[in-house]
This record gives sequence, structure tokens and C-alpha cells, in this order.
Amino acid sequence: MLIKTRGIVLSYMRYRETSIIARIYTEQLGLQSYVVNGVRKAKPPGRIALFQPFTPLELVAYTSRSGGLTRLSEYRCAEPFRTLPYDVRKSSIALFLAEITGRVLQEEEKNEPLFTFLHDSILAFDRQEEGFENFALVFLLGLSHYLGFGPENGEQITSQVAFASEVPGGAVSSSATAMRFQEFEEHFDALLRTPATAAIPNGRVRRELLGVLIRYYQLHVEHLGDIRSLAVLSEVLAEL
Repeated sequence: MLIKTRGIVLSYMRYRETSIIARIYTEQLGLQSYVVNGVRKAKPPGRIALFQPFTPLELVAYTSRSGGLTRLSEYRCAEPFRTLPYDVRKSSIALFLAEITGRVLQEEEKNEPLFTFLHDSILAFDRQEEGFENFALVFLLGLSHYLGFGPENGEQITSQVAFASEVPGGAVSSSATAMRFQEFEEHFDALLRTPATAAIPNGRVRRELLGVLIRYYQLHVEHLGDIRSLAVLSEVLAEL
């Protein structure tokens, strides 16, 4: 049976000589994996670009009652990105967030509010020409609410992370002072209350906050593990 749905690409892996297996979060079916045939052929060129992280697609997909791997019949990008693929800062942020999103979303079931959050957040990010320095932090805070462990205030984040042994990437050691965590708490409060205007002093603090937030995710998501793209993003954040 065929179904039409919107989808958001999370990642893909090579499959045989010219195909891929794409992991896509769909509006109608939740997380799905699809075989996409011939997308890595030299001609016509450019189709593999449709499966870069967070690309929004309109799909016609085969479904199976038994679940598992199926195929895409048709796919197209109805809302092309304006800036994201051409700005190394934005593309690095998108790669990082797509990696985390791909790890924390595992359910093959419909969740339209979550899909709308992902879709609208990504397109808004693409359209921002400036002032997107805090997007990764705001996105992860927003996503956590759809995952069931969204904090009401910064204290909920810092109090849990303060008891953890370490924060990934060495951003903050386990011996961080109470005063340091109080500063983080204040920044998280601002990001939760007024995300559009929250003022984070510099890239170093932004990177530390991201490390704390990833540790918070690790405490709530089993087997989240290390984030491969964090090192690249840390370099980008240092320049923002």
C-alpha cells in the first residue's frame, strides 16, 4: 500500500552500489527507514542532496503491515532551504541536531505535534539571517518537552547534572563550583522564558551550556552515548 506524507530526513547510509537507506521522521508514520534506489548515480546529479540532515520532503512511500524496511516510490523537496546548505555554521548546527534527534526518536508511531515542532523549527532556522547563535540550545530544550523530560526551569537541569560525574567534551568538570552552576541555571531560565532574546555572553559559555544540556539528555535517554558531531559544533560555537 502507498501513503503520502511529509518527512524530515535524519540520516542515511549507503546501500549496495547506487542506493541508500534513509531514516526519515514522517508526519503520518513516525520514524521510518526507506530504501531509496539509484540516488547515488552520477546522472541525474544532485538527488543525494535531498537526503542531507533535516531536509523536509514530500513522500509517497510503500507501507507494510509487518513494519520494517520499505521503499520510497516518489520524493521531492517542496520547501528548499535558502541558507542552511550554504552556511557552514548553520550546516554544522543542523548536522549536530540531526544526530541527536536521530538517536532520541525511536518510535514508529504518529506524533503530529512533534513533527510540526521539527518542521517549523528547521524552516525558521533556515530563514534566520542573524541571531541564530542560541538555536541549538533552544531546539534541544524544546525537543525535551516532546520527549517527556522537558524542564520547567534551569534549576531542574543543573541540579541533576551537578551530581553527574562529568559533562561530555570536557566543557565542565565534575568539580565545577556551585557558583558556576548557578550561572548556567540563570542562562537556562532565560532560554526557557524568552528564547528569542536570551543573551548568552559568548561562544565559550554557549559551548559550556551545550555540554550541560547534552549531559541532561544522557541522564534521561538510555544509550544516547557520545555525539560524534559535538567536536565540530564546539569549534563553530566558539566563533559565534
